[in-house]
Formats: sequence, C-alpha cells, structure tokens
Amino acid sequence: MRFKVIPIALSRCTGIFFRGMCTEIALPRPQSDNSPLRIPESYDDIEIPPNFPPTFNFASYINKSHSLQQLVKLGVDLYSIERRKGLPQYVLRLDFERDMKPVIQFLHDQGLPPDRLGYFITKNPLIFKEHCDDMLVRVNYLESKRFTREQIVRILDKNPFWLMFSTQRIDRRLGFFQKTFSLSGSEVRHVTCAAPKLITYAMEHVRKSTFSIREEMGFEAMEMKTLLLKLPKIWMMNHDSLMGRFQYVHKDMEISHEQLCQDPHILLSREHRIRQRHEFLKFIGKAQYDPKKDLYVSLKNLVVGTDEEFVFNIAKSSMPTYNAFLRTL
Repeated sequence: MRFKVIPIALSRCTGIFFRGMCTEIALPRPQSDNSPLRIPESYDDIEIPPNFPPTFNFASYINKSHSLQQLVKLGVDLYSIERRKGLPQYVLRLDFERDMKPVIQFLHDQGLPPDRLGYFITKNPLIFKEHCDDMLVRVNYLESKRFTREQIVRILDKNPFWLMFSTQRIDRRLGFFQKTFSLSGSEVRHVTCAAPKLITYAMEHVRKSTFSIREEMGFEAMEMKTLLLKLPKIWMMNHDSLMGRFQYVHKDMEISHEQLCQDPHILLSREHRIRQRHEFLKFIGKAQYDPKKDLYVSLKNLVVGTDEEFVFNIAKSSMPTYNAFLRTL
C-alpha cells in the first residue's frame, strides 16, 4: 500500500471524487434524541452576543454569553483557553448557533463521544475556523486508506488538531513514515493510531529524532522500525532528555540495542528515576536484566509504578531501606 496524494474535488452536488469515483457526502444533520446539541426549551434573553472588549477572563461574561454557557455544558475548560494568547477574544466573538454548533454536530456525527467533546474543544478551539465540508474530505481520506471507523474516532480524539491538516499534508507525512521506515499499509495505520500526534508533529523535530536514533544511538534500520512500531512517542521526545536516558541505560546499565527494542518503555521514564532504582537493585544484588537468567527484572517493571510498588514488588525490600539508600546518592 502506498500513500499518494489523491486528487480531490467537490462537485456541485456535494460529491467527492477519489480517483474518478464519486462518493456522496452526507453532510452533518441535526440529531434528535442523542444529539449533544439538543436545543433547550428556553434561552437567556441575549440573542446576539454583545461586543466584548479584549479580556483574559471569561468569568465576567459567563452570565452574558449563551455561547460560553453552552461550552461549559459540554465540559470545555474555559480557564485553559483564556490562558492562551488571543484565544479568549476569538472565542468571545463566536456565535454558538452560527459558528460552533455545526462543527460540534459534525464531530458528534463522526463518532466522537459526547463526553470527549469538551476535551477536544479545550485543546483546539480553533477548530471552529474549519468548514465542515473540508473536514469531511479529511475523514473520507482516512476511509479511503482503509482506516476503520474506530481508528478514525481514536485519531480525532487523541489529536484534536488532525482535522486542521489538509489531505495533501497528511498524505505527505504518512508517505514519509512509510518510506523512511519501510512500513506496510497496516503498519502505517498502526503507527498513526498508536500516536496520532506524531503524524502532525513538527517534521523538523521528527527528522532530527530519526537522525539521532540512527546515528547517535546506533540503532539499525530494522531496530528503528521496531522501536517506531512499539513506542512511536520516542520520536516526539526532547532530544537531550532522550539521549541522556539512552546513554545511561545503554552504557551504565549495559542494556543492548536488542533489549531496548524489545522493551523500550524505559526511555519514557526520567533519568533520575532509572538511576535511583537501578543503583538500588545493584546495592541489594538484584540488578539482573537478562531474561535468560534467574531473578530477571524487566526494564518496564524497573520504572513503572510508585516507589512503594517498586520496592515491595520488584526489589522485595522495605521503604526504610530504600530511603536510607537514596540519602547516600
């Protein structure tokens, strides 16, 4: 399967053409009983939002703005929005019926659960700038690439910015991952669903991460592919943090590239946590990471859970002993 740019054109009868094939667009229609936007029996007296002056505080407008009231009902975190430059003024200028409702209804019609709409809008209130027809083209693109409905819902839920990227941009990015890591079509879909944010992440950062993992860390092509399929989040990590963790795990703990490919989650943990727990296991003679030997400790178990869980379940020791050891570091 190759990801190539597909020529897309909208017909006058609202059809979309994929390689000459026409698929009728089912534009979002108001839902009846299950709609998250069911019109209440009565509204406040304000029909048209007043001309709000610039502000970074929504509190004084809640009682005046029908739009803000509806966002609160959906679970939108207005405090999170008002801390971001320019967004409060943008949101206050929107009319709920005209600007917000069609987009919210579209998201609901695509399968986004009602209890996730608030999170989606909190993360990306600029979604109201997008036209429903354009967003439907982007959803149809994923369908044409054999993403299932469940996969599409996951992509939209985990990456609220996805629908702001054109099909051409998404196609180029999927093609980059497929070509760079020799992925099959199903593997491209797997990576996309495992980490939807990676596909729309800054490409310069992704390329630098790829170079660092290959050249600085020394992973071979197949090992890089394995890492990507198992833990694509690595490609979004800060370079210095990732390098510091890798250097300690690979050189100090003597963990091979092959072991890291099989159990890479340790690279997501803070270096000081890895160091503290590894040094403690060394101190009590249990730093054994070879699965072929007795008293094996998996790299994932080394870093997951609370300190208490690590001490009791993995180290088989006590918290006073562990705390006393940490004071010696």
